[in-house]
Amino acid sequence: MTGPHLLAVAPSPFVTVQDGGRQGWQRFGVSSCGAMDMRALAAANLLVGNPPGAGGLEFAYAAGEWRLNAASCRIAVTGGGFRVRIGERTLPPWRSVTLRRGESLQVDGGVDAVWGYVAVAGGIDLPRQLGSMSTHLRSGIGGLQGRTVQAGDAVPLALADAPGGPEQALPPPEKDAGPLRVVLGPQDDYFWAEAIETFLSAPFTVSPQIDRLGYRLVGPTLDHAKGFNVISDGVVPGCIQVPGDGKPIVLMRDCQPPGGYPKIATLVSADFGRLAQSRPGTILHFRQVGIAEAQLLRRRMVAAMAAMRGELAMINNSVRFRRPVEQTPR
Repeated sequence: MTGPHLLAVAPSPFVTVQDGGRQGWQRFGVSSCGAMDMRALAAANLLVGNPPGAGGLEFAYAAGEWRLNAASCRIAVTGGGFRVRIGERTLPPWRSVTLRRGESLQVDGGVDAVWGYVAVAGGIDLPRQLGSMSTHLRSGIGGLQGRTVQAGDAVPLALADAPGGPEQALPPPEKDAGPLRVVLGPQDDYFWAEAIETFLSAPFTVSPQIDRLGYRLVGPTLDHAKGFNVISDGVVPGCIQVPGDGKPIVLMRDCQPPGGYPKIATLVSADFGRLAQSRPGTILHFRQVGIAEAQLLRRRMVAAMAAMRGELAMINNSVRFRRPVEQTPR
């Protein structure tokens, strides 16, 4: 590629292009996709001056090594406490930094998250399919030919040079250790009352079997009262299905539009990113809320994401006139 691009030198095994999601197509059998942690993607985009839902690189655990083939490019890494290096410089995540031609970006693993995001000023220059550039691996659409980014791939950039202005920073979001909130149903009547009580009181553990389609949980068996098959109906990210073995599966961004297992509950959208960032071995608890409370939590989440822009400006004003501290690896 001759245009401005970010070259994947040694990317981690699970890097895809994701944005705010493919909206309005589930009724036609198309997954919504999009970032597993929408707040983290929005933060990365705001740090480099993009709209919150612009496309970026989503990675699992680490992003690996990349090299800039452009005059300059402003980037930001968010999602967790990932170790970010530009050449020999080590920088904290949740802030922007400008790369120059030929410089390398290395993003290594953190201990507090699963999914991370690399946003670039101006965005990634890829076509949208069905209104989104989000990658859906199972159907092979979006992103780079519908697949993960491989070594040697060139991710095209919309800008050949970084925009002017100071670098930006955001504080990492505070961690919420409370129960994950759910609305029961739509098939909670397929379970004994004791099973629902167990679901809402017992601890569950995130298993190693997690991906963008679903998270399997380990815990007590949730017994069905009316069998474990239903006529396939619509599902959304956050639905908690319980197949025949009685072990719940939380459906994630790449979930199929219809599902045929009973859904004991649905995770509220405000807690989706928190679950997505729960690493295998994390212990979870669930708490029932009503639809009205779930809608209120959604509005608060949207308001908090909108407020990040003001928070960004405030932090930027406090560091605008002094050089950011850079840490040298020991």
